[in-house]
Amino acid sequence: LLLTYSTVFTQTVLAPSLPLQEDFVYHWKAITHYYIETTDDKAPVNDTNIPSHLEQMLDILTQEEEEHESGETGPCMEYLLHHKILETLYTLGKADCPPGMKQQVLSFYTKLLGRIHQPLLPHINVHRPVQKLIRLCGEVLAAPTENEEIQFLCIICAKLKQDPYLVSFFLEVVRASLSAPDTGQKNEMAGAGSAAQSNPEDSSVVASNSTTPNNNYNLVGSLLNLTKSPDGRIVVKACEGLMLLASLPEAAAAKCLTESTELCELLTSRLCSFYQALPQSMDPLDIETVESVNWGLDVYNLKEDAAVFAGKRALISFLSWLDYCDHLIKEAQKSAAAVLARAVRKNFFVTVMEPQLMQTSEVGILTSTALLNRIIRQVTSEALLQEMILFLLGEDTCPETPGGITHVPLRHRLIEHCDHLSDEISIMTLRLFEQLLQKPNQHILHNLVLRSLEERNYAENKPQEEREPLENGQPHDAVDLEEDPLFSDLSPDNKLSSPDWLSCSPPHNSDHVKSDGKTEVHKIVNSFLCLVPDEAKSSSHVEGTGYDTYLRDAHRQFRDYCGICQRWDWRGTPKPFEKCNLDTPFFEGHFLKVLFDRMGRILDQPYEVNLQVTSVLSKLSLLPHPHLHEYLLDPYINLGPGCRSLFSVIVRVVGELMMRILRIPDFTPKLLLVRKRLLGMEPEGLAIDHVTLLEGVIVLEEFCKELAAIAFVKFHASASTSP
Repeated sequence: LLLTYSTVFTQTVLAPSLPLQEDFVYHWKAITHYYIETTDDKAPVNDTNIPSHLEQMLDILTQEEEEHESGETGPCMEYLLHHKILETLYTLGKADCPPGMKQQVLSFYTKLLGRIHQPLLPHINVHRPVQKLIRLCGEVLAAPTENEEIQFLCIICAKLKQDPYLVSFFLEVVRASLSAPDTGQKNEMAGAGSAAQSNPEDSSVVASNSTTPNNNYNLVGSLLNLTKSPDGRIVVKACEGLMLLASLPEAAAAKCLTESTELCELLTSRLCSFYQALPQSMDPLDIETVESVNWGLDVYNLKEDAAVFAGKRALISFLSWLDYCDHLIKEAQKSAAAVLARAVRKNFFVTVMEPQLMQTSEVGILTSTALLNRIIRQVTSEALLQEMILFLLGEDTCPETPGGITHVPLRHRLIEHCDHLSDEISIMTLRLFEQLLQKPNQHILHNLVLRSLEERNYAENKPQEEREPLENGQPHDAVDLEEDPLFSDLSPDNKLSSPDWLSCSPPHNSDHVKSDGKTEVHKIVNSFLCLVPDEAKSSSHVEGTGYDTYLRDAHRQFRDYCGICQRWDWRGTPKPFEKCNLDTPFFEGHFLKVLFDRMGRILDQPYEVNLQVTSVLSKLSLLPHPHLHEYLLDPYINLGPGCRSLFSVIVRVVGELMMRILRIPDFTPKLLLVRKRLLGMEPEGLAIDHVTLLEGVIVLEEFCKELAAIAFVKFHASASTSP
């Protein structure tokens, strides 16, 4: 008896296991036999052995692939493909019989595609049932299978990202006409699988006689449905899947994505909804300072948000969706990105935002301008930025005329708001333009400023003998910059790496240029430094208000601007005078006109307005375009009749200041006290008369120092790149 037990035990241990294929077939037949033999089709699938058999089949397929050479299809996989097991499983999943079978099928598909490394999707007996199963996803919101559905769809997206050509198998041929039956997402598309198998390129073509919009990109359709899920995690996963699909390089897929799905509508309608949910009135500071928003990481606490400021939750939701739109368009295939961006412009910016910006309510203008400023700051995708700029400024590139400034109503209104009766609106709109000027888009600068300076007709090209000589070529109180280490040297480590065009500047008057260029820059710097008379200067009496800060800031900012402008086509500049049309009447353009007008009122405007006006002008002065440099930073430019430059505007302000100083007793002590109060060095005490004027003088002095620093840094950069 002992011997018999020993023999049986030995045979059991040593007997070879069933070949993998037999084992695989056994588990599959066990599943099919269940449907033949069962009498209770209401029992949940988890009460049966089906999940275990499916898991065993997956394990066998995985083991088989590990044992075979790379790329070789084993007998178990051949059996699965030949016997159309995935088709059968799809049918069982669609019927959800027994209850819960749909989840099991989705999980099986997901694991199969995730675990098996050899390409399965090109097989017709794989991509056809996969396509059918895709259509079952997202049919019902908050369905118990949502988690399995999104995991299945995401593994498909990952496979397509890995091998983009496979997307051809998921673009179904649809021929819809007035007499054709409905071909909505839930209906099967005739001939889809065979067309994709025979010619993947043909499978992506939508018939030209299509007269109704056809959703023939079911993978996108199902993901779009799941973006409406109440489960935030499902929504984020669906958005990630859509971003992957949008980034595929296949042109046919990009065309189908934008023309035959509702992706554009999803992006824009949700953007509009979130925007319209915002309060009509919000503090611009709240809008500006709310924390950075990254889509998908939108964690919040309603009570905490409401305690910070009303509308914070709605604002974060809007900015989060804007961030998603921006990222999706940035990642999208180029033609798809352009279409998506145009849709955002048309359906959101024009339809929703423009009426808000054009309204007459000051509260509404302030809130909508602050929101637009935040949007400009946040947008980084090239296509969306371009469409936003065209929405704001229009497409005009020809020189402006005084009669044509209203051609683009929104542009005209925004520029007018820079000089609004409400100081808050003026400041916010000036900040908006300052934000625009820092964006890497050439059209902004050309549309606002450069197109008016193209012909250099602000200058009068007089013969040398007709020009007015300067006294010794310099102002009488010029500073010797050779002895100022802050101006005479910038360390080699700080030298700017600049493109060749930086060294190109318009030819200057020969009476203030030497071969080394040093006299020229010293005279220009001194011209700005000496503009404000000594009795109106107060910085020398306060420590830490010298040139060094302006030099460092100008150096850093100029380097940043050079990086932004490096790709821009500024060939042909500077334009020689002999090629310029100097007979055309000069108009500085609406934008510069408003800035110069405000600069001319610097002595009568609030301190905060003056800071913002000078900040925008300094940004323009930093830009490395020869005509702009000449117009804003060359004090010796020979202006034509009726023309003004930044320097001439400041000269006029200084002339007015000289007369007004005489009428203010104890002007210098009051000026110094105001400066110390602004710096927080003196407590607020008794009111000082003429405080607006005194603050304006302080801003004027600092602005002249800033312009001097910018002129020097730009000269230093061009000198370092000259041969």
